[in-house]
Amino acid sequence: MSAPGSPTPAAVLFDRDGTLVEDVPYNGDPSLVVPLPGARAALDLLRTMKVRVGVVTNQSGVGRGLLTGHQVRHVHVRLEELLGRFDDWRFCPHLPTDGCACRKPRPGMVLAACAALGVRPERCVVVGDIGADVEAARAAGARSVMVPTSVTRRVEVDNAPLVAADVRTAAELAVGLLLGATT
Repeated sequence: MSAPGSPTPAAVLFDRDGTLVEDVPYNGDPSLVVPLPGARAALDLLRTMKVRVGVVTNQSGVGRGLLTGHQVRHVHVRLEELLGRFDDWRFCPHLPTDGCACRKPRPGMVLAACAALGVRPERCVVVGDIGADVEAARAAGARSVMVPTSVTRRVEVDNAPLVAADVRTAAELAVGLLLGATT
């Protein structure tokens, strides 16, 4: 699958909390999953254009012993019930101090998702609400669109290459990036 007019597959990877759903710290309860306005429309737009969609999310609550990987997966099942099927799911269970390769801002999850989806990183856009999302994309060789929230620091917004007011607009910008790619 690929965006219209593109020779190779394309993907948009979303941060989960604060980007697709309301940020509930260390959420392991599927009943607390509430999609953000425009999330379904953003995903529907991408799916209609045959762009693969995935999630890359830091979940340090697992490393902190506040929830289990099983609970994280149950939250993801609920997210799919509300927003439709995703082509790939990645979550980092590590603590910020663990030094793993997967935790954003490191590129591990982005690169793993690209490999699983058969997408070159330069044909991928990461959409997120904080600087770590932007930095993970950059480190992987992907592009990014930031959707700031009340927790996004001003310096993160200033350093983001593209900023959107909402996730639907971010999806539109991602499509533009992917259609404009010459790779």
